[in-house]
Amino acid sequence: MVITLTEVALNRLKVMELKEEQSPRIDADVAGGCGMSVKFTLVFDEPRRNDTVIEHQGIQIRMDRFTKRYLGDETQIDYTDQHGFLVGESFASSACAIEID
Repeated sequence: MVITLTEVALNRLKVMELKEEQSPRIDADVAGGCGMSVKFTLVFDEPRRNDTVIEHQGIQIRMDRFTKRYLGDETQIDYTDQHGFLVGESFASSACAIEID
């Protein structure tokens, strides 16, 4: 798994003043029942004991096992003033399994 940061995102993270106990973490927001959608966000909170840590140019990005399962082989983090941090590509699945006895 590779996490890349655009130059804009990297610069934004470097100038942010985070509290000592906070670090950036990729979070997956999964919604749906029969169909499923996943949206990735960058949150800033306390490190968790079982987080996976990936470092990119001195910036440590964390994620939990649940989120890691949904990320692709390569995930890019970008930043815009209008939308903030943009993480990877969110996706939706309309697959629905129905079991009939």
